[in-house]
Amino acid sequence: MNKRRFTLLAISVLLPLTALAIYAAVTRINPNSQHAVGEQLDVLNGVAIYYNSGVNTVQGRNLSQHGYNLGLHYQCVEFVKRYYFERHGHRMPDTYGHAKDFFDPTLSDGSLNAKRAMLQFTNGSSEQPQAEDLLVFAPSLLNRYGHVAIIASVGTGTGTLQIAQQNPGPFGSSREDLELTQREGRWYIEQSRVLGWLRLQPANELSVPEQNYSHNQ
Repeated sequence: MNKRRFTLLAISVLLPLTALAIYAAVTRINPNSQHAVGEQLDVLNGVAIYYNSGVNTVQGRNLSQHGYNLGLHYQCVEFVKRYYFERHGHRMPDTYGHAKDFFDPTLSDGSLNAKRAMLQFTNGSSEQPQAEDLLVFAPSLLNRYGHVAIIASVGTGTGTLQIAQQNPGPFGSSREDLELTQREGRWYIEQSRVLGWLRLQPANELSVPEQNYSHNQ
C-alpha cells in the first residue's frame, strides 16, 4: 500500500470518528446561557416540562417513590412517561426503550400497543389525533433515538395541533404547532418524521396481557 492510499484510508476512518466525537461532545453541553439544566420551562395540565440543554444530556434516572422507571432526566421520554403517571396514574408494562421504540410498526392501525398499554394509530389514521395523545417521531440523521411529545391541543377549524415536549434542543421551544389535514377520511400530521400517536384508554376498557420485557435500555 503506497503512502497516498494509506493516508486516504486513514482520513476515511478518522473523519467519521472525529465527527461522532464532536457530535457527542456538542450535544452534551449547554450553549444557551438563558437556561440551566433542570429549570422548569413550561407546564401541561399540572405536569412540569424541564430544560435539558444538549439533546444527549442525561442527569440520571428518575424513579417514582415505588420504583417505577420514569426515564432519564430530562429526556423527552421522561416527560411523556411522567405525564401519564402523574396525571393518570398510568404505568407502561415495558418501562424502557428509546423514543422511537414507543411506536410498533408491526401493529395495525387502532391496535393495542401492549408494551405501552395504549392504543396505537398510524399517521394517516381514520382516527383523528386528540389532546393528550402521545406523538412519536422517527429518528433523524442527528437524532437516532427518535422523539416523543404530548399533543397539548387540537385546533378547531385551524388545521393545526400543538404539542408539548421536553428536550427539543437547547434553543427549541417546549411548544410547537404542526399542520393537521384530512384527506379521504384519514388524518395526517404534516411532518415527515411523525410515525403516529398513542392513546390512553380508561382502565376498564383496556386489557393488557402480562408479559416480560427485557430491561436493556
